[in-house]
Amino acid sequence: MKITRRGFFGTLAGLGATAGGFSAWASGMKTYHGPVSDHFDGLRFFDPHGAPPRPLADLLRWRFSSHPAKWPDHAPSGFADVPPSNVDGKQVRLSFVGHASWLIQTAGLNILVDPVWSERASPFSFAGPKRVNDPGIAFDALPPIDAVLVSHGHYDHLDMRTLSRLAAKFSPRVITPLGNDVTMRGHDDAIRAEAHDWNQRVEIGNGGVAVTLAATRHWSARGLFDRNKVLWASFVLETPAGKIYIVCDSGYGDGGHFRRVREAHGALRLAILPIGAYEPRWFMRDMHMNPSDAVKALVDCGAAQALAHHHGTFQLTDEAIDAPARSLDAALGEAKVPREKFVALKPGQVFEI
Repeated sequence: MKITRRGFFGTLAGLGATAGGFSAWASGMKTYHGPVSDHFDGLRFFDPHGAPPRPLADLLRWRFSSHPAKWPDHAPSGFADVPPSNVDGKQVRLSFVGHASWLIQTAGLNILVDPVWSERASPFSFAGPKRVNDPGIAFDALPPIDAVLVSHGHYDHLDMRTLSRLAAKFSPRVITPLGNDVTMRGHDDAIRAEAHDWNQRVEIGNGGVAVTLAATRHWSARGLFDRNKVLWASFVLETPAGKIYIVCDSGYGDGGHFRRVREAHGALRLAILPIGAYEPRWFMRDMHMNPSDAVKALVDCGAAQALAHHHGTFQLTDEAIDAPARSLDAALGEAKVPREKFVALKPGQVFEI
């Protein structure tokens, strides 16, 4: 079989977005060094309640034997948000940018989550998963950004090009799990990255807004040989309207991660949960929830309301573009959870508390 240059780099870029990267030069990047803990052995991080990433042989088996559904080249959402400069008081305004990217406005602060404005979720600018809809907020329409939360190092969550643009325009704080700060500053030392461990609480500005990093069932990498050399996390964001549990990427497992967040943080006003990038299940089960898993996660964490994300923007896995939203509707019906309790927005749509 002849593999063209375009096909070769496209395969590498696809691997980069869906499972942590395949760019050989990225494997030599600087990574975290710190004391041993209950989830760091001195070289690599691990989840005591999770599962290790699948071996490379399984990754290649999937990539070269899969039959992914055909996505459209362009699937505009029909929405575009122009957010206010700030939101004061107890209100929280959430704007869905696309995939796992959000703008959260509350208490006079503007906070971005896993911002990706690039055309591709890839180590390459010319190949790899390409977005099929525009960001729900044009970059030039962003209000002044105070803080950025980056959950982990996979290319569909940690987008260096976007972080550099944000640093140049707004110079926000970038709060991320251990080791990702080294990665960011190695790319652009203007990025004001600060790294924190699981269960660490970080205050953001005034008004009682703070974020705690929470363990999540996932992993991290950007190259072939740096698997789990930096940490990954979910976030619990304290706002005047209540706590928001932001799960950017996670498998379900036995649901213990979600129950532990409920036990540690009490009542949650809102959970943002991933519902996409889940097929085939034999490969994705440990790292990505499907909609049925996400409904169980909502019940486990006990949030009063949920919003869905991590679907419909980049084709990372085999399911159809509309499969996550359709399956979420079915899963909610099967679990007898009111459909209005777990909503899948489109890029550019807004949800307010």
